[in-house]
Amino acid sequence: MTVPAPPADTLRTALAGLLDGLPPRQAAQAVDRLIATYRGATPTHAPILRDRADVVAYAAYRMPATFEAVRSALAAFARAVPGFTPAGHIDIGGGTGAATWATAATWDGAPASTVLDWAEPALALGREIAAAEPALARVDWRAARIGTALALDSTDLVTVSYVLNELAAPDRTALVDAAASAARAVVIVEPGTPDGYARIIEARDRLVTAGFEIAAPCPHSAACPIEPGSDWCHFSARVSRSSLHRQVKGGSLAYEDEKFSYVAAVRPPAAPAPARVVRRPQIRKGQVLLDLCEREPGLRRTTVTKRHGGLYRAARDTDWGDAWPPESDDD
Repeated sequence: MTVPAPPADTLRTALAGLLDGLPPRQAAQAVDRLIATYRGATPTHAPILRDRADVVAYAAYRMPATFEAVRSALAAFARAVPGFTPAGHIDIGGGTGAATWATAATWDGAPASTVLDWAEPALALGREIAAAEPALARVDWRAARIGTALALDSTDLVTVSYVLNELAAPDRTALVDAAASAARAVVIVEPGTPDGYARIIEARDRLVTAGFEIAAPCPHSAACPIEPGSDWCHFSARVSRSSLHRQVKGGSLAYEDEKFSYVAAVRPPAAPAPARVVRRPQIRKGQVLLDLCEREPGLRRTTVTKRHGGLYRAARDTDWGDAWPPESDDD
């Protein structure tokens, strides 16, 4: 019997053939424009992805990173709410569907998903790519204005990835409120920058006010203990570089690290981690230094040494963004 490829492998294969027939110079120009837009601080009132060249460049260059960031956020959410399996899912501003692929990679038996986006070329290409993955056979690709007029059907899960940075403040507020009104769970991902983190905190506050409990990354639903302007909470996902990455940017490494900030919230109850590693662990001779955000709201550095036995071995295997301590170990 042939074993189906995981969604991540199927996505890489589907993306590999997208650049055929697209001149390298045109691809490079589209990628440069998209990078400038996504890193900018000025919201747009029109779709960023204007035609097939834009969409192909976006899908080949950005879709793998978005997929890995959202998959990381969803994995943390799934561990915090183990009894939650979405039957319905709405991906707001989903474009070519990276978050929908990530949802299919997180839960067996992918939910019936609806991808909403205002860029028709993105929806068309997303539908084309998804044809390679049986788990995405039930996806509904639907054109919609993402803003104050957004109306959502009731669903189990809403994802919003790399969208808030494209919206003016009233539209951001309306989007988060619409998601909170429609869903049992909301997962929002933004770039791992100070501005991206600020948008996540803004959305987090609205979700808590709406009665949601934070499942991840925070181990609590109280105010973030980070002093405003002093730092920002973000994480990292390893992304395999595509041929377009190497072609456009001349990178020599086979991977890059996608920095992202996120919040995952659910209607109670949730079981958030006792603490989460919020910086890359520092491994030194005989000890591991972990920077933690803890359930009793606060930030703390802890040192795990060889005398801690199994916990020390676990600390050496712990990564940035992981829950702490591991479920199988006692502190």
